[in-house]
Amino acid sequence: MARTTSARNTVLRSVHDLGLAAWFGGSLMGAVGLNGAAAGASEPSERLRLAANGWALWAPWQIGAIAAHTVGGVGLIMANRARLEHQSGARVNMLAKSAITIAAAGAAAYAGYLGSQVKAEEDQATIGVTEPAPQASTRLASAQRQLKIIQWAIPALTGLAVILGAQQGEQQRGPVTLLDKIRR
Repeated sequence: MARTTSARNTVLRSVHDLGLAAWFGGSLMGAVGLNGAAAGASEPSERLRLAANGWALWAPWQIGAIAAHTVGGVGLIMANRARLEHQSGARVNMLAKSAITIAAAGAAAYAGYLGSQVKAEEDQATIGVTEPAPQASTRLASAQRQLKIIQWAIPALTGLAVILGAQQGEQQRGPVTLLDKIRR
């Protein structure tokens, strides 16, 4: 039996998809679970420290997930060059997914930068991880307000990349012909 394109690309697809799954899931869990749990700390002065510690533990895994997704994605682009040139819609999908992935990576990097600003102010009392207290310093309040937005941008962008990946998979199946339907 001849090897199919999907069989030759199983490792690349797996690295690509597992990286994206970890990136999406970890970011969503952090925004919901980690920040939510830290906001519930009984001492308002502990909230930022707990969240900062949790995000710092996630950071190397997130970097690994982004790297895996990127390596797998570049490998798949190289493996599917001919299809990307000739199949209608494949190139547009790849370019859109690449742009979204770059935006998500930029958002993750910016969230890391904002997180370092919050960590530098972690001794301040706060309402929540992304909700400044009235007495918060200007620097902390600004970083928290921006984090409130960016923490949701990452799972939104990576979720969109998952959807485009599903569309890519459907494109690779090829059209179903009348003969294929009769055979079933």
